[in-house]
Amino acid sequence: MLAFVLRRLLQAALVMLAVAFVAFMLFQYVGDPVLQILGQDATPEEVARVRAELGLDRPFVVQFTHFVGQALRGDFGVSLRQGVPVAQLIAERLPATLELALLAAALALALGIPMGVYAALRRGTWLAQLFMTLSLLGVSLPTFLIGIVLILVFAVQLGWLPSFGRGEVVQLGWFSSALLAPGGWRHLVLPALTLAVFQLALIMRLVRAEMLEVLRTDYIKFARARGLTDRAIHFGHALKNTLVPVITITGLQLGGLIAFAIITETVFQWPGMGLLFIQAVTFADIPVMAAYLCLIALIFVVINLIVDLLYFAVDPRLRVERGSGH
Repeated sequence: MLAFVLRRLLQAALVMLAVAFVAFMLFQYVGDPVLQILGQDATPEEVARVRAELGLDRPFVVQFTHFVGQALRGDFGVSLRQGVPVAQLIAERLPATLELALLAAALALALGIPMGVYAALRRGTWLAQLFMTLSLLGVSLPTFLIGIVLILVFAVQLGWLPSFGRGEVVQLGWFSSALLAPGGWRHLVLPALTLAVFQLALIMRLVRAEMLEVLRTDYIKFARARGLTDRAIHFGHALKNTLVPVITITGLQLGGLIAFAIITETVFQWPGMGLLFIQAVTFADIPVMAAYLCLIALIFVVINLIVDLLYFAVDPRLRVERGSGH
């Protein structure tokens, strides 16, 4: 187990180093931060002075080493557009994205797994066919279109829910929550549902396919021959083994929810990291772009490591194979 963890940590470190290199290259080839700070009318003396202050006159290797060292301390410099530390901007926007992504993941799991199990156990019924049709729509329709339709129906026509913004929030230390604020949940419903639709459909189809595959295995036939009830077979044996690959997909999709919440946050003007990144791209705010890239990569690496550990703990075949040396 220790060797497995150490190997995964080494792989994670190499991935983060590669991502840091890509983020560092943004400073080299995406615009000139000196001209963005001083403007086009800056004199050569002013340009040389600022380049020296920013360390841009140093050798490439020295600059990259300095960038990695600063990144390890969470220091990505100052936003070229807003003039405040990038770490402060990330700390302000991260809670909104985390809350939105976690709620969307909870919705996808709470609805996707039961719907997938039902579609597998009651395949051929009208409700199972309806679930499969809705899942096909969920994986086919683009996220922005789903968000616009939800806004049109529930915000414009029915007037039940707000169409943009986060509303009032409650501060819990560094973390801010709209879900705990009075009426804040109303602002979360539409963006969370929009973000959850694709994941819900994916999880439902995956659970259904895995459930059907597990139900055809020999040990399920043996359980039936022993006289076990359908309830014990379906939920005590089949579902437990069905969820093993679902853990992997769900973990990676959680990282995807955080990384690709950009479209949802833009449609609903949700003040999270995705909207911050879009604004940074619009104004070529390279420090913010680099920080976002490194943070998202870190989230993916951490989630992937946790998923690997859970997979190792849940699936006894991995422990047996590693213990036997195969």
